[in-house]
Amino acid sequence: MMELAFLGTGNAFAAGGRYWSSFLANGRYLFDAPPTLLPHLKRLETPLTNIEVIFLSHFHGDHFMGIPFLFLEYVYLTERRDDLFIVGPPGVEAKIEEFARQCYPNVTREAGYRRRYVEAQPGADQYVNEIAFRAFPMNHVPDSLECFGYRVPLGDKTVAYTGDTMFCDEIFELADGADVLVLDCTYSEGEGPEHMGVDDLRVIRKRVAAETTIILTHLNGEPDITGLENVIAARDFGTYRFE
Repeated sequence: MMELAFLGTGNAFAAGGRYWSSFLANGRYLFDAPPTLLPHLKRLETPLTNIEVIFLSHFHGDHFMGIPFLFLEYVYLTERRDDLFIVGPPGVEAKIEEFARQCYPNVTREAGYRRRYVEAQPGADQYVNEIAFRAFPMNHVPDSLECFGYRVPLGDKTVAYTGDTMFCDEIFELADGADVLVLDCTYSEGEGPEHMGVDDLRVIRKRVAAETTIILTHLNGEPDITGLENVIAARDFGTYRFE
């Protein structure tokens, strides 16, 4: 079984009062870390030491700015002993460590656990804390940031996550073999720029295997998914289970 718990499902503008997009897989694998990360993990009653790996799609603030608060928790309130793995674009260690220090000067000091960083390298399987994953370059803001989607097998199920992206061929490589595809669907009408919308979703649903469940996130409204089989518009704090 695979369980996906959404900490938020909105875009950078928190459209419609939705929180920033992020989800937790099987209580252990976190995909993106928005500013509301810590309170939302606590609202979901997630044991904070259960988090093993954080997959960061890119370095826009709504996708990574919650990490310093998690570090702060481990320094002062929740004792952690196991390594914490953070996967992200090249330069992820310098980016996160410096940003955390700017938020709280002592938050990166020794706290009884190690932070271990892994840079995404598209084109081959990578391994982190005994699980495999594969990164795929996405087409979000190619002139200013490297952005990645991830495909991660978790037991007998596989989740794929686009992060933020416009329509691109890599989405179909990413989705290949996935039981669940978590998809950027920012625009309730039309498509782009910098993100996908319902028009893109309709093309993707036709080309991705029918048995792959598509879950929409990074929403700016309520997308019309009438007539689209096996598509879910995620809800903040919604939990979705796949047997």
